[in-house]
Amino acid sequence: MNNILDHGHEAQHRQSLHDWLMSERPMSRRQAALGRAYGAWRTFARNRLAMIGLAIVIGLVLMALFADRLAPYSPTTGDLLTTRLLPPSTAHWFGTDDQGRDILSRIIFGSRITLYVVVLVAILAAPIGLLVGTVAGYAGGWLDAALMRVTDIFLAFPRLILALALVASLGPGIENAVIAIAITSWPPYARIARAETLTIRQADYIAVVQLTGASPWRIVLRHIMPLCVASVIVRVTLDMAGIILTAAGLGFLGLGAQPPMPEWGALIANGRLYVLDQWWVAAAPGAAIFLVSLAFNLLGDGLRDALDPKGAK
Repeated sequence: MNNILDHGHEAQHRQSLHDWLMSERPMSRRQAALGRAYGAWRTFARNRLAMIGLAIVIGLVLMALFADRLAPYSPTTGDLLTTRLLPPSTAHWFGTDDQGRDILSRIIFGSRITLYVVVLVAILAAPIGLLVGTVAGYAGGWLDAALMRVTDIFLAFPRLILALALVASLGPGIENAVIAIAITSWPPYARIARAETLTIRQADYIAVVQLTGASPWRIVLRHIMPLCVASVIVRVTLDMAGIILTAAGLGFLGLGAQPPMPEWGALIANGRLYVLDQWWVAAAPGAAIFLVSLAFNLLGDGLRDALDPKGAK
């Protein structure tokens, strides 16, 4: 009897919390913010493909964090005499490469490099694009024209070609690859932020803030930029697949992470010599790149639907 009562009280509490979060007349800014987040999560959770993408991305993060415990072998050392180019088996699930190294272990440790590149590029490129776009959209005039022409110059070059040119000038290495990819990734974010700013700056509450004497920088940083963050986050998530592929392309050409770092693109480059007879050397890291890129695309689609202000909660 007590258990039934406890379940009843718990269900009643959940219902009251749901009603509080979904209230059309929130009593505070905190309640309004929590309600928007809750509504976005409900929309996102109804998208099964997005949840699959989220699960894979979470798995990637956990694999990178616990690579030392998950990897069955060393990612950098192998036995040329006994374990060279072994096919997939119970001892080596993804086989071994030409140096006798376990490919599964190298893919697990390579997830750290992939996550490192993705996070750093997002941290560097997204704020630059957001700032350039909001400043251009709010200021207008010659400043808008100048910033957008610079953006157009970057957009005129294919991302991979421009990244190759930058890495070639900076020198090979994972850090230089991150810088090159970040420099080539910010223009789309600036375009999105500018388009939203052109709409937001005409709003009544922006006029009210202007009448209170707020400076243009305060208006941009405190009132316009936060409203553009959601769209930029969605675009960043959708761009993650392209960032991963660009990093893999640089690694494949020897301009990204350097040996013996187990970067996925470099693993494919190492396996291209054996693709006909020992197909698993290149197929395993290729499958990892495909799976993670697909996961970020699914996650981005789900976030786009969940963060759409016109979407139903």
